[in-house]
Amino acid sequence: MEDDIGVPGHATRDGEPDRPLREPAPIHRPDIDEDVVARFSRPVGVTGGFDPSRESDVGDYRPSPLRDADPVLAQAFAPGPGTARGIERHPTWQDDSDTLPPPTPDPWRDPNAPVGYGVPAMPTTQEPGTVDLSGANEAPAPKLSLSEALYDRRLSRQSLAGAVAAVAVVALVGGAVGAIVADSARVLTTSTVRIADAPEKVLRPDNLVGEVAQRVQPAVVNIQVSTPSARGEGSGIVIDPQGYIVTNNHVVTMDGAADRADIDVIFPDGSRAPAEMVGRDPATDLAVLKVKDIQNLTVATLGDSDNVEVGEQVIAIGSPLGLARTVTEGIVSATQRPIALGESTSDEDVVIDAIQTDAAINPGNSGGPLIDGAGAVIGINTSIFTQSGGSIGLGFAIPVNDVRDIATSLMTEGTARHATIGVNARKADNGAVEGAEIVNVRDGSPAQESGLREGDVVTRVGERRVRSSDELVVAVRRAGADDDVPVEVIRGGTRVELTVHPTLG
Repeated sequence: MEDDIGVPGHATRDGEPDRPLREPAPIHRPDIDEDVVARFSRPVGVTGGFDPSRESDVGDYRPSPLRDADPVLAQAFAPGPGTARGIERHPTWQDDSDTLPPPTPDPWRDPNAPVGYGVPAMPTTQEPGTVDLSGANEAPAPKLSLSEALYDRRLSRQSLAGAVAAVAVVALVGGAVGAIVADSARVLTTSTVRIADAPEKVLRPDNLVGEVAQRVQPAVVNIQVSTPSARGEGSGIVIDPQGYIVTNNHVVTMDGAADRADIDVIFPDGSRAPAEMVGRDPATDLAVLKVKDIQNLTVATLGDSDNVEVGEQVIAIGSPLGLARTVTEGIVSATQRPIALGESTSDEDVVIDAIQTDAAINPGNSGGPLIDGAGAVIGINTSIFTQSGGSIGLGFAIPVNDVRDIATSLMTEGTARHATIGVNARKADNGAVEGAEIVNVRDGSPAQESGLREGDVVTRVGERRVRSSDELVVAVRRAGADDDVPVEVIRGGTRVELTVHPTLG
């Protein structure tokens, strides 16, 4: 057994020689496999990236199969059991696809990557003395001018002849197209055309409405009413050569907004004249005006409204919406239609026994005539039934027989009175009986003297059937105040006949 001997020049500890110092450990450089060198080293003579213009002198390269993974590294970095995603995925990447796109092949790291060339590492320059056959670096050849082609003989005779022939063909085709266009223009603008006139004796269809309108329009006037704060407009018709004009009461009073206003009458020839109020009857919505110093007035012909039949053709003339001399045409759609033009509070309300028509009647037609096929006035247009403010085919006219009587009273006396029996009534309808139920009877009235009582339901006055309180009013007016009138009532379920003598109210 050898004794430990201290190294000279080194002290000992506790009398024992110290351990000898170790030499520095040599640098460990792992051995590089020749196969790895062949895979990742640059080819001989290449200091930068690959140069496609140079051939590689690596030699015959055959990649070796991949080595098996180190089991220690696989255990350290492989995903654990039940882990769906690799550790390289961030936990917030929940919406990404489970299958990542394949990485771009990298020939530096993947020996199985396909061979491909990219942008050269160095720009390609053409060596002096070489010829570029690709034509990429050649400048475009200069074009020949006309003088060079003709005088410098830069073109052959055959090429020059072909160019001249092509120019001649183009000129001929252009001339032909121009000739065709010129001929077409001459056809469209010829000066020999003549427009043929219609034969003098051509047959035209009968225009009955136009003929009637031409006869009656001179008697129809436009009425304009104004106050310091308002203005209204309507129509009227001349009924007497002395200048009397009949119209609606609501036209001259602007629906009761003004008792007195300035009234102007405009005639069909455009002349204008002020008018004075002769009289008005609010109960029937009629009024009579008079103009002075107007010569050669055309007077309308009044017909007989009692002979008007449903379905008869009629014409309305007036100034609807301010448009004077407007003519509309239709038929009589109903007769003896009781229409209340105001609130039903007494037996002298504004109620008319109207002629109903589908001829278009609009605001401004009021006061104008409704004319039959013979040109006779059968009514005075007064109202329309509408829920939208415009005409919907339901217009109403005051029968001309009533107009004649009331206008005569207004022109002679300035007022008009109507037959009444002195009751207030309301509509009654229990499903079996329709009529006018008496609400109250005035003391000393014709109804009280005849025995009418409150609660009686009037179903007939004279020969006219009564179905409502409005119809009771017009039936009594039509009966007049000269004779006794039979009245049929329902009292306590029993039909009772009474006799009433109306008086003028």
